[in-house]
Amino acid sequence: MAEAGGAPGAPARPAAPRPAAPPRWYVTGGRGRARADKAPGGGGGEGPEAAFPPRGSVIVPVHNSERWLDECLKSVWEQDFKETMELSVFNDASKDDSAEIIEKWKVKLEDAGVPVIIGSNDSSRPRGVGFAKNQAVIQSSGTYLCFLDSDDVMMPQRVRLQHEAAIQHPNSIIGCQVRREPLESTERYTRWINNLTEEQLLTQVFTSHGPTVIMPTWFCSREWFFHVGKFDEGGKGVPEDLLFFYKHIQKGGEVFRVNHCLLVYRYHPQAATHSILEGTIWNHRVRFLEDRVLSSWTSFTIWNAGKQGKKLYRSLSPANRSKVTAFCDVDEKKITKGFYTYEESEERPKPRIPICHFRDATPPFIICVKLDLTGGAFETNLNILNLKEGMDYYHFN
Repeated sequence: MAEAGGAPGAPARPAAPRPAAPPRWYVTGGRGRARADKAPGGGGGEGPEAAFPPRGSVIVPVHNSERWLDECLKSVWEQDFKETMELSVFNDASKDDSAEIIEKWKVKLEDAGVPVIIGSNDSSRPRGVGFAKNQAVIQSSGTYLCFLDSDDVMMPQRVRLQHEAAIQHPNSIIGCQVRREPLESTERYTRWINNLTEEQLLTQVFTSHGPTVIMPTWFCSREWFFHVGKFDEGGKGVPEDLLFFYKHIQKGGEVFRVNHCLLVYRYHPQAATHSILEGTIWNHRVRFLEDRVLSSWTSFTIWNAGKQGKKLYRSLSPANRSKVTAFCDVDEKKITKGFYTYEESEERPKPRIPICHFRDATPPFIICVKLDLTGGAFETNLNILNLKEGMDYYHFN
């Protein structure tokens, strides 16, 4: 995949859209940042004191993040981005010392020419990650949005490199490669994040891993964000990033990854992602698969005659279940059984789906076999068939 960069001949930057009620902005010296002060003399809109929004807004939702927040906000301060930038923080009913840490970094960042906008939910109950992200976006003014979770850390070049990529890919969510911390946590998932090809960023959107560029690495234009339509605000247990990503794809959005490690991505038990039930995500994935792929197929084979393959079959709508011509597998015991009978069906006779060896199966396939778990045996079997991902098969592992 081509890496993002400021290639010669890049298209001119689009004119920055005006928020409904923007502050007055003017360029300061030094690091080329913007100040959220009124332009001297009220600003006549001419010369170096002309009003304009910052080029980028770093969006940070916060809830009880005192353990990691210093490192997170320090990484904003260390960005090498030379254009105007602001930090927009929304504190969602934190009960720890997050507010004090935010105020401390507000002083440091504004001394460095980076305006800080702080919003808060001061009630006793948090409204959830989706609400906090939306509020942080709404109160910001930047032409581009750089999302950052309060427990993660950006590399100094992140905003600069993703901004360059966003100019080249205006309707894309821009991601990046990551370094997991602790290093040994979620090794398969981290390899998947960092090694998907350019094509797989769009073909592997149905897997249990979720968005093919992870949410804490997202960077996009403000205009495109509001075109997609903000995050779901259902609160705890809602996969707001997955739902936004699906809407993004449905509206014709693209996905691009900057092939540099630009984020330290922390794994810990308090992460909001642990509050989302597997069944909730499964149901969203099945409906998205049916909408984006199965609606245009007349028949298909499910690769995996075991638990996951049968679960997918049972989860499909009746119309899509009727399109399943076979299960395929490598397990001789499953193949010898010959059929899978859908016992829960109210149809009479009950559907009996043939089970065959993968070499004898007919594409297209929905593959319910986990990647990177069989020492390469599954991947070798798949390659033998000389199929094209995104046309002859999709992964739903």
